[in-house]
Amino acid sequence: MLVFRLVFLSLLLLLTACGSEQNDPYPSAERGRNILYAAFSERPKHLDPVQSYTEDEITFTAQVYEPPLQYHYLQRPYTLIPLTSEAVPVPRYYDGQGRELSADAPVAEIAHSVYEIRIRPGIRYQPHPAFAGDAGAPPGEGSGQREALRGIETIADFARTGSRELIADDYIYEIKRLAHPRLHSPIFSMMAERIVGLRELGTALQAAARDLPPGDWLDLDRFPLSGVTRVDRYTYRITLRGKYPQFVYWLAMPFFAPVPREVDRFYHQPGMAAKNLTLDWYPVGTGPFMLTQNNPNSRMVLERNPNFHGETYPCHGEPEDQADGLLADCGQSLPFIDKAVFSREKESIPYWNKFLQGYYDASGISSDSFDQAVRLGVGGDVQLTDEMRAKGIRLLTSVRASIFYMGFNMLDPVVGGLAEQPTRLRQALSIAIDQEEFISIFMNGRGIAASSPLPPGIFGYLEGAAGSNPVVYDWVDGQARRKPLAVAKQLLAEAGWPNGRHATTGEPLVLNLDTTSGGMGDKSRLDWLTRQFAKLDIQLVVRSTDFNRFQDKVRKGAVQLYYLGWNADYPDPENFLFLLAGPEGKVAKGGENASNYANPEFDRLFEQMKNMESEGPRGVDRLAIIRQAITLLQHDAPWIYGFHPTSYTLSHVWLRNRKPTEVGHNILKYQRIDVAERQRLRQEWNRPVLWPLAAAAALLVAVILPAAIAYRRRERSTAR
Repeated sequence: MLVFRLVFLSLLLLLTACGSEQNDPYPSAERGRNILYAAFSERPKHLDPVQSYTEDEITFTAQVYEPPLQYHYLQRPYTLIPLTSEAVPVPRYYDGQGRELSADAPVAEIAHSVYEIRIRPGIRYQPHPAFAGDAGAPPGEGSGQREALRGIETIADFARTGSRELIADDYIYEIKRLAHPRLHSPIFSMMAERIVGLRELGTALQAAARDLPPGDWLDLDRFPLSGVTRVDRYTYRITLRGKYPQFVYWLAMPFFAPVPREVDRFYHQPGMAAKNLTLDWYPVGTGPFMLTQNNPNSRMVLERNPNFHGETYPCHGEPEDQADGLLADCGQSLPFIDKAVFSREKESIPYWNKFLQGYYDASGISSDSFDQAVRLGVGGDVQLTDEMRAKGIRLLTSVRASIFYMGFNMLDPVVGGLAEQPTRLRQALSIAIDQEEFISIFMNGRGIAASSPLPPGIFGYLEGAAGSNPVVYDWVDGQARRKPLAVAKQLLAEAGWPNGRHATTGEPLVLNLDTTSGGMGDKSRLDWLTRQFAKLDIQLVVRSTDFNRFQDKVRKGAVQLYYLGWNADYPDPENFLFLLAGPEGKVAKGGENASNYANPEFDRLFEQMKNMESEGPRGVDRLAIIRQAITLLQHDAPWIYGFHPTSYTLSHVWLRNRKPTEVGHNILKYQRIDVAERQRLRQEWNRPVLWPLAAAAALLVAVILPAAIAYRRRERSTAR
């Protein structure tokens, strides 16, 4: 009977559509393959190493490019080790007459520091069409190039590829690119102060670029850079002004990764930029992976570089790494995975649901999903929920090398200055604004209150009573307790504002906070902050604006209080304490000291500390100087030291070798997938639920069957 056949066919189609295979968001050809699946929310803007400087970009660039150095994946504190270089370079020091000095020479005598870097022979680039031309010339270059690009839409469309060995000239070429006037490298100004000749190179390139049509290639090999020289095929030297021990950390960043001259030339052929065939879109490197698909609105794909020089998994780390299974792959060849697929997820809920289904191998935890994933134990410790533990999901936490803070403009007549009264006002506010409450309410407890600019993991940060801020906290029964509000009110009275009113005129104390919308501009957070000030009877006026206007006001010193954060460029205390150095004053010098704090004693200690090493016998002296400097900062309170955020990451049981890291980003090569276990659990977690179908089928039969019987009876009656 036709009706019953249609019912049967409908049910069959419903059952077919409910299988776990149809629920899988990935192509069937990828099923069972050694592929890591991850997500990204913000599209990367720059993949050219000379410009890239954000976290969403380095997720990709760090897997492709190889600077000379990298961070040891397991060791803490973070330790630099060779990547393409044969060793971590040790600087040699010279005076103004070119005479070599000892390693412990006084800083005042050091005119130049010289870093000599030797690259390991035999390292080769990924396959790429830039290496396929004769004598380094890009294929098809010339008047017929636009026609030659017909049918070419991606790098994969080029028929010919090639490769060649990594040489010292490639690193020199990239350093020259820092000065390219059309690339606008974010670190050019800073490096021009350090690298001899880089500023002069920038001036020469600016003059040359004025005579070139837009988009034309500027051959950097025609321009000398006095401070960077080639020693031989695999060795180059970098000469810096004075002493700058932190420079070695920059040698682990993509800014100092190699870019071959022929790659730069290849991408500057006519018609290439119009098709997004640029280094900003398709990076070229010697790393373990190469970017084979770039669709930043949907999907980014990294695949194993067949020319990768090889590396092995580390055999040493922290004491707990053995128990955590992080040393099980000791000595094994890297990388472990063949491919990594990154899908763009603009909304947190779909991302979270796909993770729970096993379609993403790891995930962060959004505020919407926090209670489903994590709960706080009796002692305040963080634990996974029963649902997460039942799935074998693991939680990794780490305090980020970052700080978020509220700054005072030290040039302001009310809150600024080092006199006793404004200092007491800043101290009172530091006590009254309850950072622990903020972290609990707005961050689901994912952070720790800061006592100074230095976050955990940075040399100079101290645990326990020694690291606590005595202006804000009392140390009671082995823990820091925020001072009572009565102490803050007493400090406010000593500042000349008893009960929030001027001791002489009686006028109320009104303070202005400048912020950007979307950050601290969130209404609930600002309402909370207003109540914190009200505890001291201080009126807070929030002046929210766009980011460009906010930056302009900070630059001109037209703010009273402001809210900012800082992420570590490298794991050294200098990278945080310089934010409060007088010579870095925003108004006077255009530097990063947005508070315009200037204490001669702090500046003296900072200058003494910044050029010292943290290792060896000098490390003890450096630590003592840092403690003195922090004591000054805690007393002067140019910032309300907010919090250091904590990263929470969840990973499935089949994802191995995951360890949180805040400065080393080339971590994809260490990850390993148990593909069979993932496939088994995906099928188990995504089995079709059949009872709704059975109920629907019964309902369908109950509705159709009476009608079918009645229809059949009418047919027979008519026939008779």
